[in-house]
Amino acid sequence: MNIPITIAIDAMGGDNSPNKVIEGISIHSKNSLDINYKIFGNQNLIIPLIETYEVSKDRIEIIHTDKVVEGEDSALTAAKKGKETSLWLAVESLKNNKADAIVSAGNTGALFVISKLNLGMIESIDKPALSGLWPNKYGMNIVLDLGANIDCNEKNLLDFSLMGSALHKALFENETSKVALLNIGSEELKGNNVIKNTYQTLNEKKNSFYEFHGYIEGNNIMDGDVNVIVTDGFTGNVALKTAEGTANFIVNELKETMTSNLLGKFSSIINLSNLKKFKNKLDPRKYNGAIFLGLTGPVVKSHGGIDGLGFYYSVDLCYKIAKGKLIEKIKSNLAHSKNISNDER
Repeated sequence: MNIPITIAIDAMGGDNSPNKVIEGISIHSKNSLDINYKIFGNQNLIIPLIETYEVSKDRIEIIHTDKVVEGEDSALTAAKKGKETSLWLAVESLKNNKADAIVSAGNTGALFVISKLNLGMIESIDKPALSGLWPNKYGMNIVLDLGANIDCNEKNLLDFSLMGSALHKALFENETSKVALLNIGSEELKGNNVIKNTYQTLNEKKNSFYEFHGYIEGNNIMDGDVNVIVTDGFTGNVALKTAEGTANFIVNELKETMTSNLLGKFSSIINLSNLKKFKNKLDPRKYNGAIFLGLTGPVVKSHGGIDGLGFYYSVDLCYKIAKGKLIEKIKSNLAHSKNISNDER
């Protein structure tokens, strides 16, 4: 008999919470059976929504608190608010092994600081990485770092390669992890010293848990030739925001073109099925959820302004990485890499 996965959920973080949170849980509970939900927040707001969205009471536990980390709170302020906020209690349940992962749509800085205070870092990892899902032509990419670290050294990028490939394997067990470094060109001489030194190390250090495919340029991210893309947080965040803006621009322009005149409206009716597929492919809600890699437990950050369907996808991401034993895979990759380094000496 399989032991159900337990997800700790900060119900009060982000816009329109706890409404969107309970809606997301409702959608997820109807699609997954081997999972329970620990919901942290104001029960006076949560319980009526449980009824509205018809969430099975057998699979939830509500831990009441009326203390909340606000969106405008600094990370330090959030930590000083104490151990009774919904965010702190949710993370603490993961620390105490009463949950397998935690998700919050609240303050990103507060989530990271509170998670780091409670969980700590995996041994030998110097910096965490914020990783996310990014669609490609054939499936999905793992991209990291998306903004946790502005400056990274060679060791950080090597660690990101190990953690990113572990995340990819946890989510897509039957696929081969293919790592590439995001750079301004594909030639070996391109890039700064950190990128070039990392390239040389990855190219020389062969291992069994991922293939190294050299450099990748920004315009090739969605080609699908690789599926784990490693970069520093500054570059990764700029690339992410650029891609999001471009996708929104394309969808909005297409919508305006297809509805601006009679011919466009007629064409949109004829191509309705293809247009729905196109829109579905670019729907950012499907890729909602960024994972803090490097902590001793799985922590997922949902977008604060997402709706109920988007929050469902972040809960499902928690479920998949817990079921895929993400933390064990990261530790295994790190241990194997250390053994390879020792053998080479």
